[in-house]
Amino acid sequence: METTTLASWNVNSLNVRLPHLEEWLKLRQPDIVGLQETKLEDPRFPDSVLAGLGYRSVFCGQKTYNGVAILSRRPIDEISCVMGIPGFEDEQKRVIAATVGDLRIVNLYVVNGQDVGTEKYDYKLRWLDAVHDWLAEELKSHPKMVVMGDFNIAPDDRDVHDPAVWNENHILTSTAERAALRRLMDLGLHDSFRLHNEEGGVFSWWDYRAAGFRRNLGLRIDLCLVSDALREHCTAAEIDREPRTWERPSDHTPAMVTLG
Repeated sequence: METTTLASWNVNSLNVRLPHLEEWLKLRQPDIVGLQETKLEDPRFPDSVLAGLGYRSVFCGQKTYNGVAILSRRPIDEISCVMGIPGFEDEQKRVIAATVGDLRIVNLYVVNGQDVGTEKYDYKLRWLDAVHDWLAEELKSHPKMVVMGDFNIAPDDRDVHDPAVWNENHILTSTAERAALRRLMDLGLHDSFRLHNEEGGVFSWWDYRAAGFRRNLGLRIDLCLVSDALREHCTAAEIDREPRTWERPSDHTPAMVTLG
């Protein structure tokens, strides 16, 4: 299999973070990147800027909220901007999928959910159920799949800075959210980071408040999941903390996986 480096990054406004994205692409030169929270309507997406760096872009955005994109240094086919997942049609632009070579790339910006027990929390769980059923069908025709994105769920206690706070009753770590993530993974998807790293305390998101990054008060909620057919080809995975140290950073930093 040709060596391929993929990354997932919630940029928290591409309008603000474009210089960071440009710098990071030059530094790391990943082959495929999934972006979340671009917060741009499609006519404003900087595809010509990214083309100048050697990346083709496919994107599905909206003003102020949400927005997802896939960048690739290789040809992109079978592009699908899934505004309404079958069984869950709405206007939130949170899902985009495309094929690069023999890889199917699915990029998700999972609903935050606000607080346990709220209407938005219920929406999140119903949305994840719909994603599960849709991915189950996608995997039938695309066994070599990477599902990446900001999942807004920390898989287990190793992925939070304080399990006493981030517990079964807290948003992003609640029992039902973690069960929904496990159900997705039971389709035959594997957390690439955990295939190579067992340690806790490695995070991809830190709150802007209370010196969260400096104190490493973070969560690992940005994931790259690889399908059964790709597991043996997953040679490395990491979280790149460097962009979080830059001026005016996103509160997220890239999660990366290498296939080969």
